[in-house]
Amino acid sequence: MPIDFVFPKLSWNSLFLFSDIFSSFLLPFQLHFMQRAFVIGLIAALLAGIVGSFLMLQRLTLLSDAISHSVLPGLAIAFSFGIPLIFGALLASIISVIIINWIRTESRLKEDTAIGIVFASFFGLGILLISVIQKDNKVDLNHFLFGNILGITSEDLQNTSIILAIILLFFISCYRQLKCYTFDPIMAQTIGLPINFLQSTFLILVALTIIVSMKAIGVILVLALLVTPGATGLLLGKSLEYVILISSIIGVSCSFSGMLLSYLFNIPPGPTIVLITSLIFFALFLIINKKESISDINKLN
Repeated sequence: MPIDFVFPKLSWNSLFLFSDIFSSFLLPFQLHFMQRAFVIGLIAALLAGIVGSFLMLQRLTLLSDAISHSVLPGLAIAFSFGIPLIFGALLASIISVIIINWIRTESRLKEDTAIGIVFASFFGLGILLISVIQKDNKVDLNHFLFGNILGITSEDLQNTSIILAIILLFFISCYRQLKCYTFDPIMAQTIGLPINFLQSTFLILVALTIIVSMKAIGVILVLALLVTPGATGLLLGKSLEYVILISSIIGVSCSFSGMLLSYLFNIPPGPTIVLITSLIFFALFLIINKKESISDINKLN
């Protein structure tokens, strides 16, 4: 049999076409602003995978949604006074959690009601403050609501790296205690674990994760990045460790592919990342036995 029949010769046009496609694929990695965007996106997805797994198991999804929207007035005030946005966002999130606990403990209202009140109040205040700031400054409200990952600066990268180190240090040093508190708070209190410290510190780290993630996808969509990879991990994982690992891998993969697609097809990166994570979740949701996967985690842990 002729060799040319088994291995047909590629035309020069085909080679040039393949070269152009490969060059287009590599181009984003050669641009400095895209390099920073990739790093921020991957860090945010990694943190969201870790923190989101505990959020799902502790049933704090609604509280994290309230925190993500409560940071908006803090961002606006910090911007207007020229201080780092991270401090304003962190302060606003802490105040929102304090107010939620105060309403819950000092009245007959349940926690979800308190969360709804604080969530709406802080979000409305944030929109109002940003609208006022826009009159005197060239501030795009969409950057707060939907993120501006392509506008990441070197300072943002440094702050994000510090937050990553803080969160990883906490989870490495307090993993066993946090795991015990997550699955059995009563037992954790009985054996003398500092549950107030664990809960307060964890909520602060949730706020820090939200602040990092807002750079990538904004206030509106940040909950999806926190919850969806963790929910997918719960479908696949048979233990907490596997859930965290799977959630982190899915989050990082979706963040990377979402930003790459957004550059190649000129579409917004934040919604693209969220859409990919959602598609993966629904695809696995239709295949896997949902009840068994979640119950297995509770049994093993």
